[in-house]
Amino acid sequence: MRILGISAFYHDSAAALIQDGQIVAAAQEERFTRRKHDPDFPANAVRYCLAEAGCTMDDIDHVAFYDKPFLKFERLLETYLATVPGGFRSFRAAIPVWVKEKLFQKSGLRRRLGEIAGRKRWDGSLLFSEHHVAHAASAFFASPYKSAAVLTMDGVGEWCTTSLGHGHGKRLDLLKEIHFPHSLGLLYSAFTYYTGFKVNSGEYKIMGLAPYGRPRYAQTILDHLIDLKEDGSFWLDQRYFDYCTGLTMTSPAFNELFGGEPRKPESPMTQREMDLAASIQAVTEEAVLRLARFARRETAERQLCLAGGVALNCVANGKVLKEGVFDDVWIQPAAGDAGGAVGAALAVWHQYLDSERTPNGGDLMEGAYLGPAYSQAEIEQRLTAAGAVYGVMPDSELIATTVDALTEEKAVGWMQGRMEFGPRALGNRSILGDPRSPRMQKTLNLKVKYRESFRPFAPSVRREDVSEWFEMSADSPYMLLVADVCDEKRVRPNLDEEELFGIERLNVPRSDIPAVTHVDYSARVQTVHRETNQRYWDLLTAFKERTGCPVLVNTSFNVRGEPIVCSPEDAYRCFMGTDIERLVIGNAILRKEDQPVALRKDYKEEFELD
Repeated sequence: MRILGISAFYHDSAAALIQDGQIVAAAQEERFTRRKHDPDFPANAVRYCLAEAGCTMDDIDHVAFYDKPFLKFERLLETYLATVPGGFRSFRAAIPVWVKEKLFQKSGLRRRLGEIAGRKRWDGSLLFSEHHVAHAASAFFASPYKSAAVLTMDGVGEWCTTSLGHGHGKRLDLLKEIHFPHSLGLLYSAFTYYTGFKVNSGEYKIMGLAPYGRPRYAQTILDHLIDLKEDGSFWLDQRYFDYCTGLTMTSPAFNELFGGEPRKPESPMTQREMDLAASIQAVTEEAVLRLARFARRETAERQLCLAGGVALNCVANGKVLKEGVFDDVWIQPAAGDAGGAVGAALAVWHQYLDSERTPNGGDLMEGAYLGPAYSQAEIEQRLTAAGAVYGVMPDSELIATTVDALTEEKAVGWMQGRMEFGPRALGNRSILGDPRSPRMQKTLNLKVKYRESFRPFAPSVRREDVSEWFEMSADSPYMLLVADVCDEKRVRPNLDEEELFGIERLNVPRSDIPAVTHVDYSARVQTVHRETNQRYWDLLTAFKERTGCPVLVNTSFNVRGEPIVCSPEDAYRCFMGTDIERLVIGNAILRKEDQPVALRKDYKEEFELD
């Protein structure tokens, strides 16, 4: 039995294929089109999934879409009617798109699937899941638990913005919901917009900026914007927002409350933006904690599953785990809309087809390594065609040479095996560095990633070594939990450094691994497991044997504004257009100084134009 899941038409479109309940393949469309957060029908991702499974559209038993378009259209119409005439400009912009494309998604999907099948339309079984059912299914059915509480939190699906569910075996019931316009995700996005970042992609920048500020606006948010109850339910005062019917996230009343117009994108960052980030992060953490406590009381479960865009807030996730609300927490690695493709397919398998579920202690995501891989012969052929100069080494020599580069404080592009599914690079499409270097964070941000200097980097650490370096003992394979660096690894600032504020604190070393230690001593930890990523685990082991440190800087293999690399050509382009000094793809290794000077100049100029 093969089920193809699809998420599309809003942001982060993706496809996933499950066969007899197992996830065979999953990928986001952006990785193929090179268009960040690509919302279009995921034709390339679908073709990849079919190829990985060795089948065609004729072999697919059901296609599952992650949304119910008519329910979403109902919400739009009711919202516009409730606010007449205030939302006319937004109505005029949105409705033609709905009438032309989105309202008739069923026929549109059949046509696009037919194109892949080589005919006018695909006439097989096409099913639609509600948005938050897909999120909840992606969390619970993919988790290692036999039963669990399930929380989903995002901007908005059809009507639902937050849900509490209870999963047991093959059953998943949604018990309670909070509906639009009251949304924790949209509240956070309002501050994303107000501080000058892009909605639906810049939220993690707010999370990274928060430790540089003080939550001095938190009480203002609680007094005016959100009425947060003890059980985690909430109500937003719509006078301060414009997302229902306007063309911006915030209203003039919001601007007046926080003392000015929204920050213009790319303009200098001030202490106000840092304090706003700290404030909305603090409120979000409190809301998530209250929701988690209520979920524990309501379901009496000891495990929690999380999905939805808000579940990518790894600081809040870490607080839930640290407080001990639940014994264990599992977060869907593709917690945003892309993961809805997995969830819709799993919901069909377990709920529509009533198929049994037999968790065996591991999750279904296989480390999230569900995307394309390239054979060594294919890697060499593609690199040669791109004009690259490379050498090929056996495994042991390749690992040792990579460790040499890392200990010399070189930035290393590392592309191995199957591409990750979800927003995090987990050691197969990564840029790596030495975490002990006090210069590495700044170098990677400004010369490699071309992004804001305040952005923190994540540590990858061998699972068996995590508790020696970080205040956590749980698995964190998907880089979705934040924990503090162990006290004995910290470096205390001197009196002058203690007096620094904001971004001035960036260059103060905080630990023995300063490149991955945020200004509040926290780190977004990825635990690396030998069972799911042998080669990356081997690299960490070799680095530990050489240095005594089982940790590496791990950031996604891309530059600002671009998706994570998928193919060897993508990796080579990023390598040549940035200050990455070594590139390792499969068993091929490339040194920047060996590459043709003309190519280096062309790629560098291309990135500067971008």
